[in-house]
Amino acid sequence: MADLKLGVIGAGNIFRYVHAPAWKDNKDVEIVAVCDIDREKAEAVAKEFNIPHVYTDYKDVLAHEEINIVDICTPNLFHSEYSVAALEAGKHVLCEKPDAVSPEEAERMAAAAEKSGKTLMVMRNNRFSAASGYMKRFVEKGHMGEIYTGRCGWIRRRGIPGKGGWFTTKELSGGGPLIDLGVHFIDLAIWIMGNPKPVSVVGSTYTKFADTDLADSVHSQFGTKQDDGTFDVEDLATGFIRFDNGASLQIEFSWASNIEEEVNFYELRGTKAGASFKNGKLKIFTEVEEKLWNVEPEIGNHHTGDHANNINHFVDVVQGRAEAIFTPEQGVDMIKILDAIYKSAKTGHEVRL
Repeated sequence: MADLKLGVIGAGNIFRYVHAPAWKDNKDVEIVAVCDIDREKAEAVAKEFNIPHVYTDYKDVLAHEEINIVDICTPNLFHSEYSVAALEAGKHVLCEKPDAVSPEEAERMAAAAEKSGKTLMVMRNNRFSAASGYMKRFVEKGHMGEIYTGRCGWIRRRGIPGKGGWFTTKELSGGGPLIDLGVHFIDLAIWIMGNPKPVSVVGSTYTKFADTDLADSVHSQFGTKQDDGTFDVEDLATGFIRFDNGASLQIEFSWASNIEEEVNFYELRGTKAGASFKNGKLKIFTEVEEKLWNVEPEIGNHHTGDHANNINHFVDVVQGRAEAIFTPEQGVDMIKILDAIYKSAKTGHEVRL
């Protein structure tokens, strides 16, 4: 019998198509309950994955004595509230990104995790791809030298998720592509750089495509579209982050802009080598014997986004078999960066962290 009993809060597509298969394949875990305010949705997921208990109030999940781990897959607004409540109830927590919609809420989560002694991990699936692991080891062994600057982003031509629904409603999401996509590649770049502390940011945001219904990205299928819904978030964000070690990072994230194609990427520049990851392809740029070398490592899976490995890592941490590669403090720094970019965009000034 599985040691860990899982309760799920949020029965949307991210759980159904991404989290659930990974949980079902982990022999240490049994999914015993699923909760969603839409009971019909929760019942459909329960039937599909043979989950015995269905709830519409997340508090019923936390009151379930058998449950010792919780997976939170709700709209962004509720991540911190439900995470804190679960930690206070003595549960280990895996939460979908972003950590929270404000630095204050992210700090509440970190404090609750420390006080409870339970594991809090927010999804950072891009850290778990083969390419990401390779680059992390490459940097740690000194092959890049000093990484002093870089850039990263995820830009789409037309890929607005769930237009009119919670994705495009600031009250529920906290923002547009910056908070939706930025968590992925800002985190990945900073993690590979060695987790320097951010000290200031400057940024700009734009909303230029709120009236379009065109879509050319598979990612636009996330969320539920509402024709008469709200669109009060940005569709493009740019920015510049400075770190305590003198390094810097340029960023750009969009759901819609007039570009040639959808691209997700990071580019890091070091004194010994540079690295570029673009749409699944990793390249390293260096010099050997006074000649410039371009190298493409043969490492198998170059793709970003391995939710299953992230979930399995969470289980290993809870079971005491591994040390967490993500800490709540890193989550606080991430939300501080995003919040400061929004503030900078509004005021037109650099924001110190």
